[in-house]
Amino acid sequence: MKRLGWFLTGLLLVAAPAMAQVKIGFVTTLSGPGGYLGEDMRDGFMLAVRDGKLGGVAVSVLVEDDGLKPAQAKQIVQRQLKSDGVKLFTGMIFTNVALAVLGDILDADALWLGPNTSPNEYAGKNCQVNYFVTGWDENLHASAGVLANELGMKRLFVMAPNYQAGKQVVAAVKREFKGAIVGEIYTGLDQNDFSAEIAQIRAANPDAIYEFEPGGLGIVFLKQWAASGLKDKIPLVVAAPSLDPRLLAAVGDAASNMHIAAEWNEDFDNAANKEFVAAYRAAYHRPPTYYAAHGFETANMIGAALRKSGGKLDAAFQAALKATDIASVRGRFSFGNNQGPVLDWFELAVAKGADGVLGLKTERKFRTQIPAAYSAACSLK
Repeated sequence: MKRLGWFLTGLLLVAAPAMAQVKIGFVTTLSGPGGYLGEDMRDGFMLAVRDGKLGGVAVSVLVEDDGLKPAQAKQIVQRQLKSDGVKLFTGMIFTNVALAVLGDILDADALWLGPNTSPNEYAGKNCQVNYFVTGWDENLHASAGVLANELGMKRLFVMAPNYQAGKQVVAAVKREFKGAIVGEIYTGLDQNDFSAEIAQIRAANPDAIYEFEPGGLGIVFLKQWAASGLKDKIPLVVAAPSLDPRLLAAVGDAASNMHIAAEWNEDFDNAANKEFVAAYRAAYHRPPTYYAAHGFETANMIGAALRKSGGKLDAAFQAALKATDIASVRGRFSFGNNQGPVLDWFELAVAKGADGVLGLKTERKFRTQIPAAYSAACSLK
């Protein structure tokens, strides 16, 4: 009996940590032209994981690279669902990848937290109780259209990659912009020459350009745009993914004539953001991007909800997540009824800091507490 007691005690000691551990499927893009976006998302997320815990609850973050390939992401997600028992997923960057796996995740009653991509298909009438957007939604690009109006632009040329998100963001800009769209181009996701597109822009002679070329695509475009001689003649009015600190470091003065719509910036003057920026720079020796901020914020939301639910991914967790009350690096963050973000929007510009280094400077807030996109069509309360 004594030997049996020792055996049972040993089983409990082995089993207890595994039972207490929450597994998080962190599937993101870590390779290819957009690889740094996933890298920053991962690094921001892991910055919030203290001693293997979020909200005092032990977590195991299963980080995998989807390679910007929907089929590869689907294989990863199915394995994590079936073999690893993952019930919470986050980290995805690109919409075409997310759409390949969201059905599997949501149908399995697992939770999905979108720190970057936020497919419109799940924002309105098809909203789901286990679908949350912790980053940004279509209002990001719609805000660029609003900003173009405020800057007095009358003729706008729009350009984005030829995939689902590219077409959705252009539609969002066109919905808000009150002037004329004088050109509309869709580019390749692996494009490395924009000379034909720049020639079309030159011929159209717009007041401004909206371009959505994230990651490495943006580096190539902005360098070629500056070399064309048009940079100082035609301003770019864009959403945040078109210029982040790592893009700016790569292109330098080629980004000088840009107006950026964003919901976060490194210079935001609140305690949570100052702490985050200092910790991120100390840990990774580079400035944080929007993706890093969203990763950090997502992890903190998960931690706060786990603390309230006692470490369970149950109804109490979902309720706590939806009512998130973390100290946001963005100043204010809340979920709409469709569990998409309600945010303020700011104009950023490129400027030299006191150290003479180019950075992104917050100029002003131009939209306040904008409801989550498509929330009016969602039946959730």
